[in-house]
Amino acid sequence: MLPRSLSISLLAALAATAAAHAEDSATNLGRVLVTATRTGIPLEDSLLPAQIIDRTEIQRSQATSLPELLRGRAGIDLANSGGPGKQTSLFLRGTNTNQTLVLIDGIRVGPATTGAAALNDLPIGQVERIEIVRGPRSSLYGSEAIGGVIQIFTTQGSAGLQQNLHLGAGSHQLREAGAGLSYRGTRGWIAVQGAYQGTDGINACRGTTAGWGAGCYVDEPDRDGYHSISVSTRGGVNLTDTLSLEGLFFNTSSRTDYDGNLYAGNESEGLQRIASGKLDWRPSARFGLMLQAGRNWDALDNYHATPGYSVRDFVSAFDTRRDSISLQSDIGLSDAQLLSLGADWYEDRVTSSTVYDATRRRNTGVFAEYQARFGAHQLQASLRNDDNQQFGNHVTGSAGWGMGLAHGLKLTVNYGTGFKAPTFNDLYYPYFGNPNLDPERSKSLDLGIAQRAGHWHWSLNLYETRIDDLISYDSAISLPNNIDKARIRGAELTFATSIAGWGISTQLSHTDPRNRGHGIYRDNWLPRRARDTGRIDIDRAFGAFRAGITASGAGHRYDNAANTTRLGGYATVDLRLEYALTPEWTLQARASNLFNREYETVAWFNQPGREYGVSVRYRGTGR
Repeated sequence: MLPRSLSISLLAALAATAAAHAEDSATNLGRVLVTATRTGIPLEDSLLPAQIIDRTEIQRSQATSLPELLRGRAGIDLANSGGPGKQTSLFLRGTNTNQTLVLIDGIRVGPATTGAAALNDLPIGQVERIEIVRGPRSSLYGSEAIGGVIQIFTTQGSAGLQQNLHLGAGSHQLREAGAGLSYRGTRGWIAVQGAYQGTDGINACRGTTAGWGAGCYVDEPDRDGYHSISVSTRGGVNLTDTLSLEGLFFNTSSRTDYDGNLYAGNESEGLQRIASGKLDWRPSARFGLMLQAGRNWDALDNYHATPGYSVRDFVSAFDTRRDSISLQSDIGLSDAQLLSLGADWYEDRVTSSTVYDATRRRNTGVFAEYQARFGAHQLQASLRNDDNQQFGNHVTGSAGWGMGLAHGLKLTVNYGTGFKAPTFNDLYYPYFGNPNLDPERSKSLDLGIAQRAGHWHWSLNLYETRIDDLISYDSAISLPNNIDKARIRGAELTFATSIAGWGISTQLSHTDPRNRGHGIYRDNWLPRRARDTGRIDIDRAFGAFRAGITASGAGHRYDNAANTTRLGGYATVDLRLEYALTPEWTLQARASNLFNREYETVAWFNQPGREYGVSVRYRGTGR
């Protein structure tokens, strides 16, 4: 039975009448952005900076993982603990990993224990497109969306029957295989996709048992492999001319080897699973109602295996489950004005071999959003209240304004507030949790200018985010505490063009993430964030042949809050080649980190050197 607060919210939304439903499906919409406003808008109409990575770009990049695909993109910095499949932290605009909300087809993912989605375990073979929105969206999504939102859309099908196949191999005994089938008819559609990836990996950690601070505190100079199997199924049917039903099942299981001891383990088995259904009703051109319900499982079991022995010892298990319901109505007040009303409810549950003082928490949120265009001016405003079972009510809001100028220029101003509830680990992990923590709160301002003209476009955004009650480790009490504040200032410059068949894309970011607390670390950099990151992509087709190069890099960073462990900056160059054997078959080859650059983004944890890979892809149609 739904909680009373949610029932009231749902009834209020259902009572909304007359007006327009903005298309919120990502299928066949080209460069349409859904995540920034929870409604479908042209990408160039977004007031917050955003980008879309579609399936064509994903395949052309030849990336073998989601972190590899995201590396160096505007506002994004990554820290990886030892190669493929290992823990990867994503800092969006300098905020913490668990301050960025990650969605898969509208369902929020990430364990309630840590709050950070395991990007390293999200298989790129299941991804149809990715939307990245930079800037606070708590006023639409609630907790976690302080830095922004990343939404992943799984595979869907285009008209008719489609088949695809992918086989690949590479350095460190990389093996990849994937296949899919989709069909879209006049009344319904279905898409099924499966994938496997395995690698012997690299030696994840160069730590030793000698002395404090030696990385993983163990000496295991072996290869730390990674294996994953994933499957996704999406389907939908038009029940009537105005009512459609859609379902999703997504599952990925993984096994990761890492360097660890008897207490932390050195092998883990992970599971991420989503099951959801969505009902979409559009009785007129000016009214739409969408109801989505889903369940997300996140499980991690850790073991310790002694080299040379076939048995392994169980160490720990962390399983979380999230049930969620979302209702949204979109009401067209006029051809240029849209009002959206909605409610979200979710409940987190934790089942673990580690005893937590609390294992369940509910959250109910209600929101309203107004979008309008008046001549050259755009307005967007949203307001949300989240009633958290543990932390009470939190109100967040945002307001944005944009103005189109001559020659394709556009000015934007955005202000937004955000909040994030502490995770179960923050609060209750034995001997490392603090049950007295308060939620984190933020204020952000973004100023932007962009221009689109012909075959090129560019954008420049300046921003500042202030976070109060930032949760960080307090050495005085040896626990996490709300002692620090953070001030993050930054700038992002993007440029893309097509000249004489050459496609050029540049993304540069500067971030100044400062600890502004009153302790001994005041004015230090927040750990593991580089101030400067960027990438340049250049691609060119020569008939059936295509070549591309990506140069990406980051400046130096500090691995700890005291800023005493400095990690040097780095730059890598990736080369990719592609040849269309037939209209259906494509042969690809790549060389990553071409100049064999040695670097670390987490102290003591290695990164792969030069790597090679080849693959073949098939994409066909049938009746």
